[in-house]
Amino acid sequence: MTTLQDLGEHQLLQRLQRFCPDSIVGDDGAILPIQPGYELVVTTDVLVEGVHFSEQTTRGFDVGWRAAAANLSDLAAMGAEPIALTVGLSLPPTTPWSWLEAVYQGLAACTQQYHTAIVGGDLCRSPVPTLAITALGQVQPPYSLKRSAAQVGDRLLITGTHGLSRAGLELLLHPQVDKALAPSDRTAWITAHQRPRPRLDILPSLRPWQTQRAIAAMDSSDGLADAVVQLCHASGVGAIVWAEQLPLPNGLVAWQGQTQALDWALYGGEDFELVLALPPNAAIALKEQIGGMTAIVGEITASTAVQLEMISDNGERQTVPLDQAAGFQHFA
Repeated sequence: MTTLQDLGEHQLLQRLQRFCPDSIVGDDGAILPIQPGYELVVTTDVLVEGVHFSEQTTRGFDVGWRAAAANLSDLAAMGAEPIALTVGLSLPPTTPWSWLEAVYQGLAACTQQYHTAIVGGDLCRSPVPTLAITALGQVQPPYSLKRSAAQVGDRLLITGTHGLSRAGLELLLHPQVDKALAPSDRTAWITAHQRPRPRLDILPSLRPWQTQRAIAAMDSSDGLADAVVQLCHASGVGAIVWAEQLPLPNGLVAWQGQTQALDWALYGGEDFELVLALPPNAAIALKEQIGGMTAIVGEITASTAVQLEMISDNGERQTVPLDQAAGFQHFA
């Protein structure tokens, strides 16, 4: 088995540069054009073995895919189209080349779907495998998305189904669990965890509405509840999230029960969907246009409280605060 120690730095760089455009890499930096009238958007995400991925849950290809998708999702949350990304590698010398090659194959497979190039990076030795991805995007100022644009009366619209990545992680960590699960559900949930898809696809649908007023947005990689709370804090508003409007797959409810499925949807994280705050008529029109599992799940309020409204076992409506601390936090 060939390791990075066997290859050495220069041969390793030569192999990695095969994943980059010949016309861009090779110097001390990459020169990239920005279209006139656009602003540059920059985002960075770090993935560490044992925190974001492991041999048990994520093969090399999936590590690369998730690393790219996480950054492209941040660009989507800013309304930006991707241009390029760089890769910072910190790896033990004993890392197999076959693993790193698979990581780059995953990076390339994801980025190529969104016409994005890998344009360089850096590498060094480290006791723990780490990937630091920086993604570059561009956006015309009228079409940028920011967390601070929510207004009282807006509706909260989410893309996709939340909780699936957490369900996939559970299956990967405990493959022996409930063999009665439908094979299609198993496959879908594991795929949701290993190969999420950034929601760059919905940006064109937002632009007609953005000519009327700004739209607030954030991605839900740290959990749906966290995204709603942060969006509200940035905008100086509150929100009510309607529990009964959250799309929970029947298979997930049957497997884990309503309470656990709801908890994973709110706090599971790593779904890489978008949370949008926009006027009611725009939310309704977008839901009809985008389709799929898009759902209107709440309303922006004048109060600064961010709450979940649900129906109790006795049929009464009750509200509970959405708690950021219930989701994943690096330094909790």
